[in-house]
Amino acid sequence: MSFTVLIPARLASTRLPNKPLADIAGLPMVVHVARRAARSQASQVVVATDSPAVLDACTQHGVRALLTRADHPSGSDRLAEACDLLGLPDDATVVNVQGDEPLMDPALIDAVAAALAQRADCVMSTAAHALHSTADFTNPNVVKVVLDRLGTALYFSRAPLPWWRDGMTSAWTDGVAALPSPAPLRHVGIYGYRAGFLRQFPRLEPAPIEQLESLEQLRVLWHGHRIAVHVSDTVPGPGVDTPEDLERVRQLIGPRA
Repeated sequence: MSFTVLIPARLASTRLPNKPLADIAGLPMVVHVARRAARSQASQVVVATDSPAVLDACTQHGVRALLTRADHPSGSDRLAEACDLLGLPDDATVVNVQGDEPLMDPALIDAVAAALAQRADCVMSTAAHALHSTADFTNPNVVKVVLDRLGTALYFSRAPLPWWRDGMTSAWTDGVAALPSPAPLRHVGIYGYRAGFLRQFPRLEPAPIEQLESLEQLRVLWHGHRIAVHVSDTVPGPGVDTPEDLERVRQLIGPRA
């Protein structure tokens, strides 16, 4: 199995300015992400950024990086440009690891790539893990995914899905936190693509359900394509969206990289 890891790293961030360059144990966060990804089975790991400062930081630490256009509306558009800059063939597998995931498990990267390799009927792959917290299940910031019997995504939503019609209502009424078995699934924001589809994706018409839920992956389902989902037995390490997240990750990584 051969695949490329692409890491989109956009410098601007509303909640955490200059996020890719945030210092964690003496290294920029994006370097941590790239080094973790390099421990996977990927044939190459490349950062795709809109910032010369991020490009320079990566170069200084031996991480390959590409400078992409600054006007991309989404990370998928940036990755599509990176595929062209790298000259990847349409049948090449690309795994998108977000630039704010310095604790990403290399084994999960491999599993997402393998999930796509095993499903010729799918244009994308992603990951999920079981949810055991009622608070997370009802939290709109925690994205849920529902699968068919083959492990293909039926729907992604910020709503609590699937809704446990009989048990959930009585559990809340009785004041008891409970979730159905098997447990609902939390979506993990890591994606595998075939490069040809990644080039096509930005040209697809945005979907009404995508705009309602603010979930870009729903565009794929709305246009009739399939997404394979690897269900992980473990919960991935936390990503970084806020200053509080950054401090938590600093504590987990420790004072030395």
